[in-house]
Amino acid sequence: MASSLAMVALLLVSCAAVAAATKYTVGDTSGWAMGADYTTWASDKKFKIGDTLVFNYAGGAHSVDEVSAADYAACTASNALQSDGSGTTTITLKTAGKHYFICGVAGHCSNGMKLLVDVAAASPAPAPKAPSTTPTTPSTTPETPETPASPSSSSGVTPKTPATVLAPPVKQSANAAGLRAGSWAILGLVGLATVQLGFF
Repeated sequence: MASSLAMVALLLVSCAAVAAATKYTVGDTSGWAMGADYTTWASDKKFKIGDTLVFNYAGGAHSVDEVSAADYAACTASNALQSDGSGTTTITLKTAGKHYFICGVAGHCSNGMKLLVDVAAASPAPAPKAPSTTPTTPSTTPETPETPASPSSSSGVTPKTPATVLAPPVKQSANAAGLRAGSWAILGLVGLATVQLGFF
């Protein structure tokens, strides 16, 4: 399972790298020719692994030679790492660091046909997240029932007050019932006497 996830992550990173690759036409409309300023042309570009350089020039009149830093400084193509003179040379930047290109025709490099590109190292891809193995505990908080919406006052219907439910009477002993009945009888007599006194 882990190896399958790693393989999928690698494929996704590869696809993303290919999709993000940029194709640069060296010198833009000037192409690969004498009189162009390749230092200025390269200065505002961010080269990265997977990008391609396309050199357009008259076949046989120029060449594209990838050379070492020392040969770049000396404008010599005698120990070129790779060389092409077909007229359209496409080079894929496969490694980070500085890459040096010159025209191998005598006198052309010293007249400006040289290009240095600095390729940025690829940023590491984020590791894929492993699925969580921590079990989730169910919530013990009781759910609050929803309160029914009150009727709108604009509907003209007055909401009814819910009826109050009384608790059932508490069962009392015979003595307590007798005391209560006696208390009511005394209160009744006192009230009756008060009423009669009020008439005299």
